[in-house]
Amino acid sequence: MRHINGAYTTYFNVKRQRSGHLFQGRYKTILVDVDEYAKELSRYIHLNPLRAGIVEKLEEYPWSSYPYYIGLEKAPAWLARNFILSYFANNVSDAQAGYREFVEAMIGRDYKSPLKETAFSTILGSTDFIKVIKEKYIKNKEIAPNIPALKVLSGKPSIEEIENEVGTIFGADTPMCRKVSLYFCHRYSGKKLKEIGKHFGIGASGVAQASRRIALKISNDAKLRKKVKLIESRLKLL
Repeated sequence: MRHINGAYTTYFNVKRQRSGHLFQGRYKTILVDVDEYAKELSRYIHLNPLRAGIVEKLEEYPWSSYPYYIGLEKAPAWLARNFILSYFANNVSDAQAGYREFVEAMIGRDYKSPLKETAFSTILGSTDFIKVIKEKYIKNKEIAPNIPALKVLSGKPSIEEIENEVGTIFGADTPMCRKVSLYFCHRYSGKKLKEIGKHFGIGASGVAQASRRIALKISNDAKLRKKVKLIESRLKLL
């Protein structure tokens, strides 16, 4: 990936007589709970060309593997489809039909990126999945200093610590303090949704919904985003 981001970008810019970045954002890896998110991530990726308005039909995008997944074209030997297709049926043709129905069910509908559920900017999975990763791979092991997100797993902030820091920035007992505190608890405390919901006086499903709403607000509000970054720094989440 470093070669692609560096050497290939230089080659491309020289060839096209252009300058600047070729790829958007930095490359990063995310550990994924496959049973929970693999299908969703695959669908989200295949819907991207349509969502971006590049094509009118998914199978028209020339750089997509979607036609191979749904059986419109013969898949190349290097394309590993079986992992995703196996979630839909054992028979290949039935699996392809099931996957096509699964993907195209979201065409024209509001569909948020599954990556917005990523915790600690590194792990996409349930609280139990994060717990397993922590206990099996991180607990009592030295964590690389250049992976701060994993450091968070070795000592997650408590709900009280989060509320104190958020209150310092937004003012205690304010509506925004409550919203941002809930967002931080959902993303960083490692507590179960039920436990967070009980603390804030809402249901478990309400925790995830409220967290998504404030996450969207953070992404669209530069001033709010700056304050959130400050809180992350104070909680040693960066």
